[in-house]
Amino acid sequence: MSKYDVVVIGSGPGGYVCAIKCAQLGLKTAIVEKRATLGGTCLNIGCIPSKALLYASEIFHEAEHNLPALGVKVGKPKLDLKAMLAHKDETVKSNVDGVAFLMKKNKIDVLHGAGKVLGEGKLSVNDGDGKTEEIEAKYIVIASGSDVAGIPGVDVEFDEKTVVSSTGALELEKVPEHMIVVGGGVIGLELGSVWKRLGANVTVVEYLDTILGGMDKDVSKQFQRMLAKQGIEFKLGAKVTGVKKSAKGGEVTFEPVKGGNTESLTADVVLVATGRKPYTEGLGLERAGVVLDNRGRVEINEHWQTSVTGIYAIGDVVRGPMLAHKAEDEGMAVAEILAGQHGHVNYNVIPNVVYTEPEVASVGKTEEELKADGVEYTVGKFPFTANGRARAMLATDGFVKILSDKNTDRVLGVHIVGKGAGDLIHESAVLMEFSGSSEDLARTCHAHPTMSEAVREAALATAFGKAIHI
Repeated sequence: MSKYDVVVIGSGPGGYVCAIKCAQLGLKTAIVEKRATLGGTCLNIGCIPSKALLYASEIFHEAEHNLPALGVKVGKPKLDLKAMLAHKDETVKSNVDGVAFLMKKNKIDVLHGAGKVLGEGKLSVNDGDGKTEEIEAKYIVIASGSDVAGIPGVDVEFDEKTVVSSTGALELEKVPEHMIVVGGGVIGLELGSVWKRLGANVTVVEYLDTILGGMDKDVSKQFQRMLAKQGIEFKLGAKVTGVKKSAKGGEVTFEPVKGGNTESLTADVVLVATGRKPYTEGLGLERAGVVLDNRGRVEINEHWQTSVTGIYAIGDVVRGPMLAHKAEDEGMAVAEILAGQHGHVNYNVIPNVVYTEPEVASVGKTEEELKADGVEYTVGKFPFTANGRARAMLATDGFVKILSDKNTDRVLGVHIVGKGAGDLIHESAVLMEFSGSSEDLARTCHAHPTMSEAVREAALATAFGKAIHI
C-alpha cells in the first residue's frame, strides 16, 4: 500500500496548486485525477478554452467594426470556425501539459482514476479498468470542484448539440442562427457574447430582474445596456419552466416571476448556464463520516478541516464563491497548515471578473451590501470617456466606481466596467489587502496615458469629492 503525507483528490486550480505547495514545503504528495489530463474543469472545459474563444471572437469582431475607424482597411473578415476551435484546443493542451510538467518538476505522483475516501487516513483509486489501489495518507484534501447545476425543478436533457451546457457551447460545429442562453450570470454572458460576435442572434432568459445578480446594481444595469447595444436581447424576471428539443431545434418555455402568461422561444441552440453545484458524487464522503451541508457542500471549519480528522476540503466543493483563484488561495493556505504553518485567505479581497467585452471586474463590497449592513460610505466614479488612452483605443465604454468608509476613507469596494477591467482591478485588491484609503490611491502617481489613470481619478473623486479630468 502506497503511503503519502498528502493526497489531493482533484487536479483543478485548487488541487494542483495545493499539491505543488505541499511538495514545496517538503511533504510527500500525490494527486488523484479521473480525467486523462490534469487541470480540472477550469483548464479543460472552463476558464481556459472559453477565454481562448472570447479573445478570438473579439479580434474577429474588431477586424470588421473597429479597424476601419483606425485607418486599417482589411475588408470583411471571414470566419474559419474550425481554425478558431483548433486555437482553443491548442491553448488547452499547452496549459494541461504545463500542469503535468509541474507535477514532475515537484516530484508529485499523479494517480489517474476515481478517488474515493474510505475514512481517516485512507482512500482508494479506481483506474476505470477494474483495478483499485488503496492508499494511506496522513492528510487528504478534497478538491473535486463542481459540475453543471441544471435548472431546479426542470428536467433538462443535455445532448451537447442542441441543448448544451457550457461544455457543449465550446464545441459547436457551426455558428447558430439563434442561441437562447438560460441564465444571465458570468458563464452565460461570456459564452453568449462569443457566439453573438461570430454572428448568432442571442437571447438571454434570466430569473432575476437584473443580470450578474451578485454584482453592484449600478454596474449590472449599465453593463446590460452595453450588451443590449451590441445586440443581445434580454428576458428578465423570467422563470424557465421547460427546456426541450423540438423540430425547430431547442425550445424554452418561461413565465414572468411576478405572474403572467407563459411564453415560448425556439432556437438552433439552447445554452443552459444556471450555475454549478459541488461535485461530491462517488467520493464516499458521507460513508466516511464527512458532513455535507444542505447545499451539498463539504462543511469545513476556519482551517478548511472537515468533520473527519485529517481530511480537508477546498474550492468549489466548499462554501464561498466558485472561482479558480479562490480555490488556489485556499489550496496554498491548506498546504501551509499541513506543514505546520499559518495559512490564511482574505475572503473580503477576492476579485471577480466577467471576461466579456468590455470586461466587468469587482473586489469587495457592493453598494447594496453596504446599505444592508448600515455602513456609511462615500462613492467616487470616473468614466472612461474622459480617459485619453481609452479614447485612443476606441475603448470609452464603462467607468470605475470606488466605495470607501465615510469615516475612515478605507476602501471597501471597487467596481470597474471597461476594457481590461480584469487587469485594472488588482491595484485596488492590493490596496484593500493593506487596508488602504482612497486618498492613498489618489496620491499614488500613475503613468500617463494609461487606462489605470481612470482608477486614480475615481479615487480622487472619492477622497476629495472631485476628479481632475471631469
